Amino acid sequence: MSEAYTVKDIGDRVRKERKAQGMTQSQLADLCGVGLSFVSNLENGKPTLEAGKMLRVVNTLGLDLVLRKRGE
Repeated sequence: MSEAYTVKDIGDRVRKERKAQGMTQSQLADLCGVGLSFVSNLENGKPTLEAGKMLRVVNTLGLDLVLRKRGE
């Protein structure tokens, strides 16, 4: 499990998984029902993203986003 502390970390993980699945940004955007620019901004760590859309992308790639209290 890789931990993410910033939006950039999440974007890097999304990019890595998208490429591992052999998808283009455009294909991922279509599967998630989001715009290509959203996927690009997410992968580039743009901090003003909509959480709902981000979760859609993460879930589409089969990733889990887990929140836990530090130190647990």
